[in-house]
Amino acid sequence: MKKLAFLLLLAQSGLLFAAEQSVMLSISGMTCAVCPITVKKSLQKVEGVKSVTVSYENKTAAVVFDDQLTKVESLLKATENVGYPATVLKNTP
Repeated sequence: MKKLAFLLLLAQSGLLFAAEQSVMLSISGMTCAVCPITVKKSLQKVEGVKSVTVSYENKTAAVVFDDQLTKVESLLKATENVGYPATVLKNTP
């Protein structure tokens, strides 16, 4: 009975349904080899981000995140706040 109550509590809180998602962002304005470092650090500071890979050559950032802790909009805001506006290239649940 205690297990059922616990599972119901988790389901109600949304923790039971947390999912890892990934998104590929197109990052504009990266003009030097230091730019990807700034972009990566800004994305890593967003709660729920699990990993970030930034490509200077492709002007992209691949981000894996917990969709219960953050949303794509927060990732876009993080890059914009450090001077690198981004758009979504690909979003996969």
